[in-house]
Amino acid sequence: MLDLLGLDHQTESVYRAMLAHPEDGVEGLVSRLGRPAKEIRDALDRLSELALVRFSTEDPTQLHAVSPHLGIEILLARQQAELAAQQQRVEASRAVAARLISEFAGQQEDVPEAGVQYLRGLESIRDYLTALNHQVRHEFLAFAPGGPQTEANMQASRPLNQRLLERGVQMRTIYLDSIRRDAATVAYAEWLMDKGAQVRTVPSLPNRMIICDRQVAIMAADSNATSVGAVVLSAPGLIAALCTLFDTTWRAAEALGTPAGREQEGLTRQQAEVLHLLAEGHTDDAIARKLGVSARTARRFANALMAQLDARSRFQAGVRAVQYGYLPANAG
Repeated sequence: MLDLLGLDHQTESVYRAMLAHPEDGVEGLVSRLGRPAKEIRDALDRLSELALVRFSTEDPTQLHAVSPHLGIEILLARQQAELAAQQQRVEASRAVAARLISEFAGQQEDVPEAGVQYLRGLESIRDYLTALNHQVRHEFLAFAPGGPQTEANMQASRPLNQRLLERGVQMRTIYLDSIRRDAATVAYAEWLMDKGAQVRTVPSLPNRMIICDRQVAIMAADSNATSVGAVVLSAPGLIAALCTLFDTTWRAAEALGTPAGREQEGLTRQQAEVLHLLAEGHTDDAIARKLGVSARTARRFANALMAQLDARSRFQAGVRAVQYGYLPANAG
């Protein structure tokens, strides 16, 4: 039952036996479990490594199994630490891959038969979007991460979006919850809705993305530096997957005109997202980018959640979030 927390069946059975019969030593465990002494000692070594057994303070010759409450917390904290380390390695690998792709992008030819085209730089992206704008006939779907939109982006998008809406194109855009506190972006989103568009928000988005008529998609090549370049995709399989991602996110999003909802136990959706990101080992800067807020605000969110959970560290906050039911036991 505890294999998900790193405890194999044999080691778990020894731990359970020690909890049920604390007076048993190695010989008693051998007799009770009917297993060789070497297997029992190997299991005890593993339990000692995990800090689930220690020598008794009353009798230094006897081993003592820590209580299940403390034991589970120790296992969860260890797993959180391992997950955070793995996440850091993944992020480091992603950064190396992004640099490699960017370095050699200019030497790679587009592959029309694979439905992939690379656009380098912000001007190329805007030129392509202008041309694509004239081709859209039925539907325009967009992920707009980054939080509050820049004045330049809104000014550049306004005439393009107006022409789409005047032609009767169905437009749906998903922003981050953080735009609700930015008057300029809210005003722009309300202008879109007045023209017939639909706008919803979510706590975080994976990348900047536009899908036209469910046939062509354009995505930022680097979600952390969207002006570097973009990838245009037209392969049916890829488009189908991206449309499913959009539709699923849209169903979970909330209309801009309604108050941002709350998760279980009174957490806001943004707070719940911060908990998930902390459990995955994201840094303050990474959390800030995903939520579309400043690093200072991300730190304030994290510190407030730690205080709410009475946690002294982020790993402990993750453990307690699982214990209190804010996160599933396999969070991260």
